[in-house]
Amino acid sequence: MKINCKRIVRGKARGSVLLLHEPLNFLGMVNTKTGEITSSDGRQEKNHLRDKILVFPNSIGSSVGAYTIFSLKCNTNSPRGIVCTNKVDITTASGCAISNIPLALVDNENYSRLIEFIRDNSLYRNKIEIHLDTENEIISIDRNKSL
Repeated sequence: MKINCKRIVRGKARGSVLLLHEPLNFLGMVNTKTGEITSSDGRQEKNHLRDKILVFPNSIGSSVGAYTIFSLKCNTNSPRGIVCTNKVDITTASGCAISNIPLALVDNENYSRLIEFIRDNSLYRNKIEIHLDTENEIISIDRNKSL
């Protein structure tokens, strides 16, 4: 399946999907040394960003979150790519730009298609592979790929 996206930070990346339905505060909810999401409400815990394609609405919180994304990259715990589904905020955009992480935005229609595909293949969630190509503004999704 292919869906269109809007390029924010140029690049190509491939990895398994990490889908979050809620905004993420990179400064307060991510351990840069492990890449683990450490939210206080427990909904996001046990998720790691390393080598994933993070699909989430947007980030919230401090602008220092951009530095957090850079720290994740320096510690080799960053996601390989990021897809925002609501808006691209300055924290995520600047963090991806300084870290050389491809970043894209999907509109509501393509977000619905993406969520539907992931939901339909939820038993295989760990094996859903996303190829993020912001140079051509295309997201390709395959199921049952070994990563």
